[in-house]
Amino acid sequence: MKNVLKEKSFVFGLRIIKRSKFLQNDKKEYIISKQLLGSGTAIGALAREAEHAESKADFIHKMRIALKEANETDYWIERIYPSNEIRESAYHSIQPEIQELIKLLVSIVKKTSKQQKK
Repeated sequence: MKNVLKEKSFVFGLRIIKRSKFLQNDKKEYIISKQLLGSGTAIGALAREAEHAESKADFIHKMRIALKEANETDYWIERIYPSNEIRESAYHSIQPEIQELIKLLVSIVKKTSKQQKK
């Protein structure tokens, strides 16, 4: 069975790694790049952890943390764009991806929470 979250968060994480390297090497921006790297790669790591959750509650908990990390990543992307640390084309390319991950995580959390209450 295809795991869309796993696939999308993996590809997104790779983009974040490259973006972070660019910020560090080309822009000499170290603090925000590390924040972006941490939150942007945590999404996929938490999705992988959730695959082997100990319970439905544990799964939901990990997905909620992944959602928080996705929101933080969105925040850092929103901060680096107006500061001219990334080009407009890069911003318009990566922004829809994080928004899609956020929507996907919200949907998973809502659906699983609803199932757990039954």
